[in-house]
Amino acid sequence: MKSANGNEAVTAVKKHSPDLLFLDVQMPGLGGFDVLRALGKEVMPLVIFVTAYDQHALKAFEVHALDYLLKPFKQGRFEQTVQRARESLASRQAGSVHQSLLDLLGQAKPATEHLTRIPVKTGDRVIFVKTDQIHYIEAAGNYLVLHTAKENHVVRETLTALEEKLDPKQFLRINRSTLVNLEQIKELQPLFKGDHAVVLLNGKQLTMTRGIREVQEVLKFS
Repeated sequence: MKSANGNEAVTAVKKHSPDLLFLDVQMPGLGGFDVLRALGKEVMPLVIFVTAYDQHALKAFEVHALDYLLKPFKQGRFEQTVQRARESLASRQAGSVHQSLLDLLGQAKPATEHLTRIPVKTGDRVIFVKTDQIHYIEAAGNYLVLHTAKENHVVRETLTALEEKLDPKQFLRINRSTLVNLEQIKELQPLFKGDHAVVLLNGKQLTMTRGIREVQEVLKFS
């Protein structure tokens, strides 16, 4: 059974009481850790985290779960994880993993980790674009165009979903369809009727619909 967001996941687990839960760390509404807190220890299943974080960002919680899958993952890695879950459920190991996870939830809420690389599927390959190399991100329906100095990359994702995964100290949403890397902003220029343009280091101009004072405050502390 698949849930579209964190709230649906909580409802589904409480209703069906699964032995094993594949849980994305970041989801619409409740995040992965919020889901576990909402479930409580009484209905806590065995958990395998699914995440797009870099491996170093997993260290804060990887020891508390049975396993984790780093997206995008291959079929072989998935099968290996499922087999490990079967073995744990058939032994006493599941109980120790369960307690470790409860210990994690009893600690302070883990600091939010942000993407430092974005996976991009190109043919039969997956490449990783570092976020600090992206000048700006432009929405086109359910797709995004990642603009870098040398080339552009297209990913299937909504701007809102990706914005939640990026560091707000690194990227700023200047209008409904554009996120800009703060390090790439050269200046703000006035346009007609009180509007402004964001000028990037490479000379690219992007229309800004956010208030000028709000953006200046963000840039001041970036």
